[in-house]
Amino acid sequence: MRKRLFSKQQMVETAVAYLCLSPFLILFGIFTVYAVIHAFSMSFYDYSVFTTPVFIGLANYVELFGSELFRKAMGNTFTYAVVTVAMQTILALLVANLLNRKLVGRAFFRAAFYVPAVTPSVVISLIFTWMFFRDGIFNYALGLLGIHSNVDWLNNVQAALPAVIIVGIWSNVGRYMLIFLAGLQDIPRSVYEAAEIDGATGFHSFRYITVPLLRPIVTLVAILGAIGAFQVFTEIYIMTGGGPMNATTTVSYLIYINAFNYFRMGYASAIAWVLAFVIFAFSTAQRKVLDVEIYY
Repeated sequence: MRKRLFSKQQMVETAVAYLCLSPFLILFGIFTVYAVIHAFSMSFYDYSVFTTPVFIGLANYVELFGSELFRKAMGNTFTYAVVTVAMQTILALLVANLLNRKLVGRAFFRAAFYVPAVTPSVVISLIFTWMFFRDGIFNYALGLLGIHSNVDWLNNVQAALPAVIIVGIWSNVGRYMLIFLAGLQDIPRSVYEAAEIDGATGFHSFRYITVPLLRPIVTLVAILGAIGAFQVFTEIYIMTGGGPMNATTTVSYLIYINAFNYFRMGYASAIAWVLAFVIFAFSTAQRKVLDVEIYY
C-alpha cells in the first residue's frame, strides 16, 4: 500500500514538473526543433515566400558550392573566427590571471572588463563605427603612439575586416575572462606554494601549472568562442554592410541578404545548413586538438 502511494506521489510530481516545463518545451519545439527541420527541408526547394515552393533537389547546394561570393564569405568567416578566437582566448586568460591577484581596485577592473560583455552589440558596433572614421579616435590614438594613419578603416578593403575583428575581440574578452577567473579560483593555492619552494618563477608557474590545469576551460572557451565567431552578424550589418567589395561579407550575413533582401529562402536555408556543418566540424577539431597533451 505504501509502495503504491509512493508511486502515485511520484507520478503527480512528474506531471507537475512537465506541466511547469511545458511552456519552454512548446516554444523550444516550435521555434527550434521544428524550425531546424523545416529549414533543412526548405533547402531542397526554390522558395521565395510569395510563391509556392518548387522542389529542385540539390540545386541550391550545387549553386552554393559554385558561388564565388560564398567562397569569399567562407574565407572571411574563417579568418574572423580563427583570429578572434585565438586572440580573445589568450587575452582573456592573461587578464584573468592578472585580476586573480591581490591588486588595488581589483573589483573595479573586473567589472570594467566585463562591461562590454553585457553591452548590446548594436551599441558597441555604432560606437566603433564612429571610432574607425578617418578622423576618428582610433587614428588619433595611433597618432599619439607615433603611428600616423589616415585610413578610413571601414571603407578600406584591407582594413575593414581587421577593424571588425578588433571589435569582436574587445567585446568578448570580458565574458571569457570571467570563465577563466572561475577556473583560476578552483586551483589550490598549495600547488603554487609547492612550486615556489621548488624555485619556480611566476612565468614557470603560469606555464606549467596554471595553463595545464585550465586546459578544460581553455577548450570550453575556444569552442564557445568559435561557435559565436562563425555566426558573427551584428557587427557586419551595422559597421560595413558586408563591404567594401564584400571584404567583410560573412556566411551569416550572406544568409541574411539572400533570405530578406532577395527572398531566396531555400538558398538561404542551404547556406545555413552548410554553416551548421562547418561549425560542428570546426568545434570537433578544436576539441581533439586541445585534448592533446601539449603542455608536458
